[in-house]
Amino acid sequence: MNQTDAAAVGRESDPTGESAAVPAAGRGTWLRNGLWDNNPGLVQLLGLCPLLAVTTGAVHGLGLGLATVFVMTATNALVSLLRRALTREIRIAVYVLVIASLVTCVEMIFEAWFPALDRALGIFIALIVTNCAIVARAEAVASRQPPLPAAADGLVMGLGFAWVLVVVGGIRELIGRGTLFADWHLLTGAVATPADQVGAGGGFLLAILPPGAFLTLALLVAGKNVLDSRRRQPAASALRSADGVE
Repeated sequence: MNQTDAAAVGRESDPTGESAAVPAAGRGTWLRNGLWDNNPGLVQLLGLCPLLAVTTGAVHGLGLGLATVFVMTATNALVSLLRRALTREIRIAVYVLVIASLVTCVEMIFEAWFPALDRALGIFIALIVTNCAIVARAEAVASRQPPLPAAADGLVMGLGFAWVLVVVGGIRELIGRGTLFADWHLLTGAVATPADQVGAGGGFLLAILPPGAFLTLALLVAGKNVLDSRRRQPAASALRSADGVE
């Protein structure tokens, strides 16, 4: 059985049309799922090409993160609206067409209002089309959910990816250049103020080179795993104690 048939069987076996990817718990759990527990960049490790290439500065990460949030949210909403009209054979092609149309709109907005940031990000705005995280959420959630929950899922997942972009970019900029948000003028058109900067320049050049991107992301993933492990330890200890009492 190929992947397309497997996906079809999974859809047919779920008569309610609900996806297991959408948590049924409260809003807090749902938000934590996108921002932390199932983060596209730290857990699913999707969209690593722009995550590693663009994040030479915090502003670059913020710009691409905002673009990704918009595309992911709008894609989920549109795919949800179209889900009943899509057949199994054409659905992936339609997802890509919707994403490409939205990315084209984003490119036009950046060229018109943020030309300096558009030049700095270069081809990586267009490469949002190939971000696996967007297609994955469209297939796993938007194609099986009403528009509002689908759009909310895209928003949360997009924000989860965006904060990783900003943090990775901020760490690399701070270590590699000795500044933080020094390129803020790319978003506002104004020169960065002294309050926007940390340090007086200089730094560890390796941080803003490609190896620095891999090392920074690896440290973030390791830090997340350590925090998750420590968070699970009290619950595991309580469970073992309860078993011992019984």
